Amino acid sequence: MKKIKYLLLLAMAVATFNSCEEIDNEVDQIKDGVNLATFEDLSQTESQIAETGEYSIDMKVRLTGVALADVSGDVTVVIAADESATAVEGTHYRIENSTVVLKASNNYLGLFNVTMITEGIVTPLAKQPVLALKIASVTGSNVVASGKVSNLTLSYACPSYLEGAYAATMVRDGASTYTYPEYFTETGIGTYRTIEVGHWIGGLGVGTPGYTFTDVCGELNVPQQDLVDYYGNQVQSTKPGTVDDDGTVNIEYSITSSGWSSVYTCTYVPVK
Repeated sequence: MKKIKYLLLLAMAVATFNSCEEIDNEVDQIKDGVNLATFEDLSQTESQIAETGEYSIDMKVRLTGVALADVSGDVTVVIAADESATAVEGTHYRIENSTVVLKASNNYLGLFNVTMITEGIVTPLAKQPVLALKIASVTGSNVVASGKVSNLTLSYACPSYLEGAYAATMVRDGASTYTYPEYFTETGIGTYRTIEVGHWIGGLGVGTPGYTFTDVCGELNVPQQDLVDYYGNQVQSTKPGTVDDDGTVNIEYSITSSGWSSVYTCTYVPVK
């Protein structure tokens, strides 16, 4: 048993050493006056609705180091997909030009373009594809490629068409009933803001009226948020909301403070 334990510790030590060695190599290269071609952001997400076309994504590529003054002329960077990528070329993305030219006149900052493809994508996906990109090669004086990979997550959302007017019926704690006109405003992909929240029909006079909810492929959720983005009372779903075949929206949420809590069951019928 002790032998197995020692072997596991040795394996962990080797893995840690290799990881640290990679970091140390990059740090040493910078200290030694060698500049690195790298991505500005190592993690990026692009969210679009499936079946809505193609979208252009710009990723910043730059030089970093202590000896940028020693770089002369343009620097040519070739970028390629890393082996860890799960996104499929031609299905999820397209790259028209794998070369980026970093110019001194632009402080050695350039843009690498990726086209996100949404046609033919059937949502919801079990897992969002990730396009892992690496600096494959660099041509220029006193410059080497960074070994770091930039992960671009291609997030495909289901179509959502909930913006519009509704006739609302709200029941508070299974007892008091309120009816009022409501309107959902789309504020982002699959994200909406109502006019009313809780039993204060007509608003509270401060903050941002209503509450925010999301639609992820027909499942609605009220993420935890401050009441009208002003009070410390917390608003959040008590269970997933739904959309009926006729467009009726069903949402249940709670409002909680240190002294009380209420549950609001809301039915929103579209106004044609």
